[in-house]
Amino acid sequence: MAAAAPNPATPQVQGFFDKATWTVTYVVHNGPGSACAIIDSVLDYDPKSGRTRTTSADQVIEFVRAHQLTVDWILETHAHADHLSAAPYLKKHLGGQIAIGEQITRVQKVFKGIFNLEPQFKLDGSQFDRLLADGQSLAVGSLTGTVMSVPGHTPACVAYQFGDAVFVGDTLFMPDVGTARCDFPGGDAKTLYASTRKILGLPAHTRLFMCHDYPPNGRPIAYETTVAEQRAKNIHVHDGISEAQFVEMRTRRDATLEMPVLILPAVQINIRAGEMPPKESNGTAYVKIPINAL
Repeated sequence: MAAAAPNPATPQVQGFFDKATWTVTYVVHNGPGSACAIIDSVLDYDPKSGRTRTTSADQVIEFVRAHQLTVDWILETHAHADHLSAAPYLKKHLGGQIAIGEQITRVQKVFKGIFNLEPQFKLDGSQFDRLLADGQSLAVGSLTGTVMSVPGHTPACVAYQFGDAVFVGDTLFMPDVGTARCDFPGGDAKTLYASTRKILGLPAHTRLFMCHDYPPNGRPIAYETTVAEQRAKNIHVHDGISEAQFVEMRTRRDATLEMPVLILPAVQINIRAGEMPPKESNGTAYVKIPINAL
Protein backbone atom coordinates (compact mmCIF):
# COMPACT_ATOMS: atom_id res chain seq x y z
CA MET A 1 0.00 0.00 0.00
CA ALA A 2 1.39 3.41 -0.94
CA ALA A 3 2.16 5.87 1.83
CA ALA A 4 -0.39 8.60 2.39
CA ALA A 5 0.40 11.86 0.60
CA PRO A 6 1.67 14.70 2.81
CA ASN A 7 -1.08 17.00 4.03
CA PRO A 8 -0.24 20.55 5.14
CA ALA A 9 -3.48 20.65 7.12
CA THR A 10 -2.33 17.66 9.21
CA PRO A 11 1.44 17.93 9.57
CA GLN A 12 3.55 15.12 10.96
CA VAL A 13 4.87 15.65 14.48
CA GLN A 14 7.70 13.79 16.19
CA GLY A 15 8.20 14.34 19.91
CA PHE A 16 11.36 13.67 21.93
CA PHE A 17 10.82 13.44 25.69
CA ASP A 18 13.66 14.41 28.00
CA LYS A 19 13.17 12.66 31.34
CA ALA A 20 15.70 14.81 33.20
CA THR A 21 13.65 18.00 32.64
CA TRP A 22 10.24 16.51 31.70
CA THR A 23 10.49 18.48 28.45
CA VAL A 24 9.28 17.55 24.97
CA THR A 25 11.12 18.76 21.87
CA TYR A 26 9.17 18.59 18.62
CA VAL A 27 9.99 18.30 14.94
CA VAL A 28 7.04 19.32 12.76
CA HIS A 29 7.28 18.45 9.07
CA ASN A 30 5.31 17.26 6.05
CA GLY A 31 6.98 13.94 5.36
CA PRO A 32 10.43 12.64 4.37
CA GLY A 33 12.44 15.11 2.35
CA SER A 34 10.38 18.10 3.44
CA ALA A 35 11.24 21.24 5.39
CA CYS A 36 10.75 21.23 9.15
CA ALA A 37 10.76 23.32 12.30
CA ILE A 38 12.26 22.25 15.63
CA ILE A 39 10.44 23.51 18.70
CA ASP A 40 11.79 23.80 22.29
CA SER A 41 15.09 21.94 22.11
CA VAL A 42 17.03 20.73 25.15
CA LEU A 43 20.72 21.00 26.00
CA ASP A 44 21.53 18.46 28.72
CA TYR A 45 22.94 20.16 31.82
CA ASP A 46 24.20 18.71 35.10
CA PRO A 47 23.61 21.29 37.87
CA LYS A 48 26.00 19.47 40.19
CA SER A 49 29.00 19.79 37.88
CA GLY A 50 28.01 22.57 35.51
CA ARG A 51 28.72 20.30 32.55
CA THR A 52 26.66 20.16 29.38
CA ARG A 53 26.00 17.28 26.99
CA THR A 54 24.18 17.06 23.67
CA THR A 55 22.50 13.65 23.99
CA SER A 56 18.96 15.04 23.66
CA ALA A 57 19.82 17.33 20.76
CA ASP A 58 21.71 14.57 18.96
CA GLN A 59 18.53 12.46 18.91
CA VAL A 60 16.80 15.30 17.08
CA ILE A 61 19.71 15.64 14.63
CA GLU A 62 19.61 11.89 13.95
CA PHE A 63 15.88 12.03 13.20
CA VAL A 64 16.18 15.05 10.92
CA ARG A 65 18.99 13.46 8.92
CA ALA A 66 17.35 10.04 8.76
CA HIS A 67 14.23 11.60 7.23
CA GLN A 68 16.22 13.96 4.99
CA LEU A 69 14.51 17.00 6.45
CA THR A 70 15.65 20.58 5.95
CA VAL A 71 15.48 22.77 9.05
CA ASP A 72 13.96 26.18 8.34
CA TRP A 73 13.26 27.26 11.93
CA ILE A 74 14.46 26.51 15.45
CA LEU A 75 11.63 27.90 17.57
CA GLU A 76 11.32 28.72 21.26
CA THR A 77 7.92 29.11 22.88
CA HIS A 78 9.53 31.25 25.62
CA ALA A 79 12.73 31.67 27.64
CA HIS A 80 12.47 28.43 29.59
CA ALA A 81 13.27 28.26 33.30
CA ASP A 82 13.51 24.46 33.52
CA HIS A 83 15.95 23.53 30.78
CA LEU A 84 18.69 25.01 28.64
CA SER A 85 18.07 25.50 24.93
CA ALA A 86 20.19 23.60 22.40
CA ALA A 87 19.28 26.03 19.61
CA PRO A 88 22.85 27.15 18.75
CA TYR A 89 24.07 23.55 18.62
CA LEU A 90 21.21 22.52 16.34
CA LYS A 91 21.76 25.53 14.09
CA LYS A 92 25.45 24.68 13.78
CA HIS A 93 24.69 21.13 12.62
CA LEU A 94 21.39 21.57 10.78
CA GLY A 95 20.98 25.23 9.85
CA GLY A 96 17.76 27.18 10.37
CA GLN A 97 16.85 30.47 12.02
CA ILE A 98 16.46 30.75 15.81
CA ALA A 99 13.28 32.61 16.71
CA ILE A 100 11.19 33.58 19.73
CA GLY A 101 8.29 35.91 20.52
CA GLU A 102 9.09 39.61 20.27
CA GLN A 103 8.24 40.24 23.93
CA ILE A 104 11.49 38.49 24.89
CA THR A 105 12.90 41.99 25.22
CA ARG A 106 10.76 42.52 28.34
CA VAL A 107 12.14 39.32 29.86
CA GLN A 108 15.71 40.32 29.00
CA LYS A 109 15.27 43.69 30.71
CA VAL A 110 14.05 42.10 33.94
CA PHE A 111 16.73 39.44 34.13
CA LYS A 112 19.60 41.66 33.08
CA GLY A 113 18.88 43.53 36.29
CA ILE A 114 18.39 40.44 38.44
CA PHE A 115 21.65 38.87 37.26
CA ASN A 116 23.52 42.18 36.82
CA LEU A 117 24.64 41.02 33.39
CA GLU A 118 27.52 42.59 31.51
CA PRO A 119 26.87 46.12 30.15
CA GLN A 120 27.27 44.78 26.59
CA PHE A 121 24.23 42.49 26.95
CA LYS A 122 21.65 43.98 24.59
CA LEU A 123 17.96 44.30 25.44
CA ASP A 124 16.70 44.28 21.86
CA GLY A 125 16.43 40.53 21.26
CA SER A 126 19.25 40.66 18.71
CA GLN A 127 20.71 37.45 20.18
CA PHE A 128 17.97 35.66 18.19
CA ASP A 129 17.81 35.53 14.39
CA ARG A 130 14.17 36.60 14.35
CA LEU A 131 11.64 38.04 16.79
CA LEU A 132 8.07 36.99 16.03
CA ALA A 133 4.87 39.01 16.38
CA ASP A 134 1.39 37.78 17.24
CA GLY A 135 -0.31 36.57 14.06
CA GLN A 136 2.89 36.41 12.04
CA SER A 137 3.18 33.64 9.45
CA LEU A 138 6.12 31.22 9.20
CA ALA A 139 6.88 29.36 5.98
CA VAL A 140 8.16 25.80 6.50
CA GLY A 141 8.21 24.30 3.03
CA SER A 142 4.61 23.44 2.19
CA LEU A 143 3.55 24.15 5.77
CA THR A 144 2.50 27.56 7.03
CA GLY A 145 2.84 28.31 10.72
CA THR A 146 1.12 31.05 12.67
CA VAL A 147 2.47 32.69 15.81
CA MET A 148 0.00 33.03 18.70
CA SER A 149 0.87 35.34 21.60
CA VAL A 150 -0.13 33.54 24.82
CA PRO A 151 1.43 35.48 27.74
CA GLY A 152 0.78 34.85 31.40
CA HIS A 153 3.42 32.29 32.35
CA THR A 154 5.93 34.83 31.02
CA PRO A 155 5.32 38.00 28.97
CA ALA A 156 7.06 36.45 25.95
CA CYS A 157 5.17 33.15 25.67
CA VAL A 158 3.96 32.19 22.21
CA ALA A 159 2.33 29.12 20.70
CA TYR A 160 2.88 27.92 17.15
CA GLN A 161 0.08 26.57 14.94
CA PHE A 162 0.80 24.42 11.90
CA GLY A 163 -2.39 23.13 10.31
CA ASP A 164 -4.34 21.28 12.99
CA ALA A 165 -1.34 21.11 15.37
CA VAL A 166 -0.62 23.75 18.03
CA PHE A 167 2.52 23.73 20.17
CA VAL A 168 1.39 25.46 23.34
CA GLY A 169 4.63 25.80 25.32
CA ASP A 170 3.94 26.01 29.06
CA THR A 171 0.52 27.66 28.73
CA LEU A 172 -1.30 24.34 29.14
CA PHE A 173 -0.31 20.91 30.42
CA MET A 174 -2.15 17.63 30.01
CA PRO A 175 -5.70 17.84 31.40
CA ASP A 176 -4.83 16.02 34.64
CA VAL A 177 -1.93 18.44 35.30
CA GLY A 178 -3.53 21.77 34.46
CA THR A 179 -1.73 25.00 33.60
CA ALA A 180 1.58 26.82 34.02
CA ARG A 181 2.61 28.80 37.08
CA CYS A 182 2.39 32.60 36.94
CA ASP A 183 4.75 33.72 39.72
CA PHE A 184 7.89 34.30 37.64
CA PRO A 185 8.82 37.95 36.94
CA GLY A 186 6.27 39.33 34.48
CA GLY A 187 3.83 36.45 34.98
CA ASP A 188 0.14 37.13 35.56
CA ALA A 189 -2.69 34.70 36.26
CA LYS A 190 -5.42 36.86 34.71
CA THR A 191 -3.38 37.14 31.53
CA LEU A 192 -2.76 33.39 31.48
CA TYR A 193 -6.47 32.70 31.79
CA ALA A 194 -7.11 34.82 28.68
CA SER A 195 -4.36 32.96 26.83
CA THR A 196 -5.85 29.57 27.70
CA ARG A 197 -9.24 30.68 26.42
CA LYS A 198 -7.57 31.84 23.19
CA ILE A 199 -6.15 28.38 22.62
CA LEU A 200 -9.32 26.61 23.75
CA GLY A 201 -11.34 28.74 21.33
CA LEU A 202 -9.77 26.86 18.42
CA PRO A 203 -11.76 24.05 16.70
CA ALA A 204 -12.46 21.11 19.00
CA HIS A 205 -10.40 18.63 16.93
CA THR A 206 -7.24 20.78 17.07
CA ARG A 207 -4.26 18.78 18.31
CA LEU A 208 -2.42 20.39 21.22
CA PHE A 209 1.19 19.47 21.99
CA MET A 210 2.56 20.17 25.46
CA CYS A 211 6.09 21.35 26.21
CA HIS A 212 6.16 19.30 29.44
CA ASP A 213 4.45 16.43 31.17
CA TYR A 214 4.48 15.82 34.92
CA PRO A 215 2.30 12.69 35.12
CA PRO A 216 0.38 12.18 38.37
CA ASN A 217 -0.41 8.81 39.93
CA GLY A 218 2.06 6.87 37.80
CA ARG A 219 0.34 7.73 34.53
CA PRO A 220 2.51 7.05 31.46
CA ILE A 221 4.11 10.06 29.82
CA ALA A 222 1.73 11.84 27.45
CA TYR A 223 2.03 15.14 25.61
CA GLU A 224 -0.68 15.25 22.95
CA THR A 225 -4.31 16.13 23.59
CA THR A 226 -7.08 18.11 21.87
CA VAL A 227 -9.01 21.30 22.44
CA ALA A 228 -12.13 19.23 23.15
CA GLU A 229 -10.37 17.14 25.81
CA GLN A 230 -8.88 20.19 27.48
CA ARG A 231 -12.21 22.01 27.58
CA ALA A 232 -13.89 18.97 29.10
CA LYS A 233 -11.23 17.76 31.54
CA ASN A 234 -8.46 20.27 32.30
CA ILE A 235 -8.39 20.46 36.08
CA HIS A 236 -7.64 24.20 36.07
CA VAL A 237 -9.43 25.66 33.03
CA HIS A 238 -12.18 23.31 31.88
CA ASP A 239 -15.35 24.94 30.62
CA GLY A 240 -17.21 26.59 33.46
CA ILE A 241 -14.14 27.83 35.35
CA SER A 242 -14.34 31.61 35.65
CA GLU A 243 -11.43 34.02 35.48
CA ALA A 244 -11.84 34.83 39.19
CA GLN A 245 -11.81 31.14 40.13
CA PHE A 246 -8.72 30.52 38.05
CA VAL A 247 -6.81 33.51 39.43
CA GLU A 248 -7.61 32.50 43.01
CA MET A 249 -6.52 28.91 42.40
CA ARG A 250 -3.37 29.86 40.50
CA THR A 251 -2.29 32.44 43.09
CA ARG A 252 -2.81 30.06 45.98
CA ARG A 253 -1.05 27.17 44.22
CA ASP A 254 1.91 29.21 43.00
CA ALA A 255 2.65 30.30 46.57
CA THR A 256 3.43 26.66 47.42
CA LEU A 257 5.76 25.90 44.50
CA GLU A 258 9.54 25.71 44.70
CA MET A 259 11.70 27.32 42.03
CA PRO A 260 12.66 24.99 39.14
CA VAL A 261 16.01 23.28 39.69
CA LEU A 262 17.59 24.86 36.62
CA ILE A 263 16.02 28.33 36.68
CA LEU A 264 19.26 30.21 37.44
CA PRO A 265 21.43 28.78 34.66
CA ALA A 266 18.53 28.28 32.26
CA VAL A 267 17.20 31.81 32.19
CA GLN A 268 20.67 33.38 31.90
CA ILE A 269 21.45 31.22 28.88
CA ASN A 270 18.02 31.14 27.25
CA ILE A 271 17.67 34.93 27.08
CA ARG A 272 20.90 34.72 25.03
CA ALA A 273 19.20 32.38 22.51
CA GLY A 274 21.01 29.43 24.08
CA GLU A 275 24.50 30.89 23.89
CA MET A 276 26.73 30.73 26.94
CA PRO A 277 27.76 33.94 28.75
CA PRO A 278 30.98 35.55 27.50
CA LYS A 279 34.10 33.71 28.58
CA GLU A 280 36.14 35.43 31.25
CA SER A 281 39.89 36.06 31.26
CA ASN A 282 40.63 32.42 32.12
CA GLY A 283 38.68 31.16 29.10
CA THR A 284 35.73 29.83 31.12
CA ALA A 285 32.08 30.95 30.94
CA TYR A 286 30.18 31.37 34.21
CA VAL A 287 26.55 31.66 35.28
CA LYS A 288 25.65 33.77 38.29
CA ILE A 289 23.81 32.70 41.45
CA PRO A 290 22.07 35.78 42.89
CA ILE A 291 21.61 35.49 46.66
CA ASN A 292 18.12 36.20 48.06
CA ALA A 293 17.01 37.74 44.76
CA LEU A 294 14.28 35.36 43.62
